[in-house]
Formats: sequence, structure tokens, C-alpha cells
Amino acid sequence: MVVAAEYPFLNILGTMAIFFVWTIWIIMMVQIISDVFRRRDLSGGAKVGWTLFVLVLPFIGALIYLAKNSEGLSDRRYYDQVKRADFSEHAASVAADGGSAGEIAQAKELLDSGTITQVEFDQLKARALA
Repeated sequence: MVVAAEYPFLNILGTMAIFFVWTIWIIMMVQIISDVFRRRDLSGGAKVGWTLFVLVLPFIGALIYLAKNSEGLSDRRYYDQVKRADFSEHAASVAADGGSAGEIAQAKELLDSGTITQVEFDQLKARALA
């Protein structure tokens, strides 16, 4: 029983093309729906309307949404990437010095070396924990 002979090469290519287009379509729909819910200029009803329009009439809804909001879609994605990069930068800078625990450890070293008093250490500790 030879299975490959029953399924010619062009059928394999056709199946792969259909799978590729289907995957791109799903990714596009996820991007459109996530953009609808990411938008701050739409009310809740408008978000529901766009979502239903894209799900009920997928080809027409997706094409109309992309034609009407394509520039805003890229701007919102860029803004989210910049915001995420800024947060990552901030988190890395906070984590680099040990955060609150690092500040308390540095204050403790200063207290042990006699550079600051116990009252100043308590103030630094309270500020680090706040």
C-alpha cells in the first residue's frame, strides 16, 4: 500500500498553500480584534459592533476595518512597543541596583561603617520600603 502515490505532489503544494493562507487569515483576525479592544477612542458599543461585523462578515468586515483604520493600527502597535520597551528599560534599571532590598543593604553598609546614624538608616529604610 503506497500512500504517497495516491496523493500527488501538486495536491501537497495546494494543501500547504491553503494552510498558509488560513494561518495568515487567523493572525490577521486576531490582530484586528485585539486592535479594536486596544483603541481608546471607541466606546464599548462600537467595539462590540466592529467585533460582530468582523466575525459575522469576516472578509468584508476585515477589509473595511483595514481600509478605514490601517494607519491607526500601525500607530497603536508602535506606541505599545515603545511603552513596553520603556517599561523593560525601567524594570532593568530598578533590578540592577537590587530595588528596595539593594537600597536597604547599601544603607546598612553605611550604618556599619559609621557614615550615617541609626536615625538616618531608619529614614532610608522607610523611604526604600515606601
